Amino acid sequence: MNVFKTLVENPGLKNIITASFIMVVIFSIGSAGYHMIENMTWFEGLYMTFITISTIGFTELHTLSNQGRVFTMLIFVTGIGVISYIASQTTQLLFEGELFYKRAMKKRLEKMENHYIICGYGRIGHRIAAVLKDAGLPLVIVENRKSGIEQLKEAKIPFVEGDAESEDTLLEAGIEQAKSLICTLSNDQDNVFTTLLARDLNPKLFILVRTNETTNKNRVLRAGADKVISPYEIGADRMANVILRPHVDQFVDSITKYTMQDHTFDEALISEGSVLDGKSLAEVNLRTQYGVLIIAIIPKGESIQFNPDSSSQINVGDSLILIGDLNQIDKFRREVCNDSRPLAERTRNSETLHL
Repeated sequence: MNVFKTLVENPGLKNIITASFIMVVIFSIGSAGYHMIENMTWFEGLYMTFITISTIGFTELHTLSNQGRVFTMLIFVTGIGVISYIASQTTQLLFEGELFYKRAMKKRLEKMENHYIICGYGRIGHRIAAVLKDAGLPLVIVENRKSGIEQLKEAKIPFVEGDAESEDTLLEAGIEQAKSLICTLSNDQDNVFTTLLARDLNPKLFILVRTNETTNKNRVLRAGADKVISPYEIGADRMANVILRPHVDQFVDSITKYTMQDHTFDEALISEGSVLDGKSLAEVNLRTQYGVLIIAIIPKGESIQFNPDSSSQINVGDSLILIGDLNQIDKFRREVCNDSRPLAERTRNSETLHL
C-alpha cells in the first residue's frame, strides 16, 4: 500500500520503474531473437544484446546474417532510447526533489515569527541549536558550508543556505519577524558586520554575539549587539574555578544544565493580579509554601538585587530568579504567576530579551 502511494505521489519514479521493466523485456527479446535468428545460445544472445546496447564495441560472436544485423539495429535503437529516457527521468526526479525541498523550506520560513536565527552551524552553533530545539523553540540556521547544510538536513532543522553578511540571506531567514539573532561566526569581523546589518533590518531584535578576542567586545556592542560572549574567556574562567572552587563549580555545572531533571534555575515575571504584588519576602515565605528559593530580584528597568533580604518588596514587573525542582517551580508559576505554559511557549511569547 505504501509503495503504491509512493508511486502515485512520484510519477517520475513510476516512469523510471516502468522504463526499467521495458529494458528487462528488451534483453529478453534480444536473447530470444539471436537464439532464433542466428542459432546462438540463450546466454550468447543475452551477451550480444548487452554489448549492442552498451556500445562497448566488442566484435560479433558470429558473423551475422542480414536479418540478424537488422535485428541488432532495432535492439540498439530501442535500448539506447530506453536508457536515455531512464537517465532523463532520473535527473528530473533528483532536480524536482531538490526543488520541492527548497520550496517547502521557503514556505516554512515564511510562516515563522518570533523565532531564533543562528548564524553559523559550527561547534557552538550546533550546540545552541540542539538546546533550543530540545526546548521546542522555533529556530532557523544560516549556514554556507556544504557539510553544515547536510547536517541540518539530517537533523531536520530549518535553514537558509548563504552568507550571514548578506541582506538577502537574513531577509530569507525572516529577520524582520524574528525575536533574536545569535551570531556564532568564527570571524569577529563577520560577526560585527552581521550585527550591524541585523540591527538595521530589525531595530527591536535581541542580538547575542560570540567573539573570539575579548578586545572586540566593545566593537560588537557598538555595532548593535545586546550581549557579547567570549567562549574562550568563559571556558578559561570555568577551568580556573575547577581549581579554585571545585565544589562551587560542581554545583553551578549541575544546576545550569538544560537537561537537569531535579533542581534548576528559572525566572518568573510578576504580572498584574499576582498574590506577591506589594509584599515583602518575609510576608510571603516562599520557601515554606512552594519550596523555591529566591536568589535575586530584578526590578523592571533596574539592576539585579542579589541575595535579597526578607524586607525586599516584590512588585508587578519584577523578575524573580529562583531555584527549585521542576515540580516546585511549576507550582510556583501556576499559583503565583498564573502561568502554566511550558518553557518554549513562555520564551516565545515573552517580551523582548533586551537586558
